[in-house]
Amino acid sequence: MRQFIAKMLRRLNPPSETIEGYEQPELIEVIFQKTKVYNPPQSESLEIGGASTVLDFGGGSGIHYKQARSRSARWAVVESPAMVARASELSTDRLRFFASISEAADWLGPIDLMHSNGALQYTPEPELTLRQLCGLGSKTMLWHRVLLSREAVQSEVQTSLLGDNGPGSLSDLKEKNVRYARTKIPEQTFLGAHNGYSLTERGSDWFRFSKID
Repeated sequence: MRQFIAKMLRRLNPPSETIEGYEQPELIEVIFQKTKVYNPPQSESLEIGGASTVLDFGGGSGIHYKQARSRSARWAVVESPAMVARASELSTDRLRFFASISEAADWLGPIDLMHSNGALQYTPEPELTLRQLCGLGSKTMLWHRVLLSREAVQSEVQTSLLGDNGPGSLSDLKEKNVRYARTKIPEQTFLGAHNGYSLTERGSDWFRFSKID
């Protein structure tokens, strides 16, 4: 309740300072520090279906690795170069951070699960990134919080509060606005990119595909 009240107060008194883009060191540091101390509740557990290798596209500083609570899966997070440089401090023999999809795939070998949560629409070229991820040939592809358009590509700018980025909260955070570019691609483009896969489950903004043998 205390965190909810604090969030409402921040929204009622918006900050005057704005930082631009996901590569800003201040934003990277906030996400890193929040993830480092994050202990996900059971309600936020991520089910990975027994996958032993996971490519996590847009996984920040390893939030989804923590949510999966897996002691055996090898987990490759693909992120921006700035996030990779900061988050690499948290690397282990099971968790690594990469600035490219191909480098992550090379480290993992055969991929059981490609996982992405709310990241595709923030890439500079979503359709190209989508084709690269679908081309990995992972057994399962699990997408959460995908923003799609009905027909045409839509580009826009999203603004959030600095403190709303990353899990949990930080004390003594100087609040700022954060602006990101966001691109929605058509749903049919997204679905059509999964050649060789069957759509096994879906919701309003999430999709699970299984590779056709």
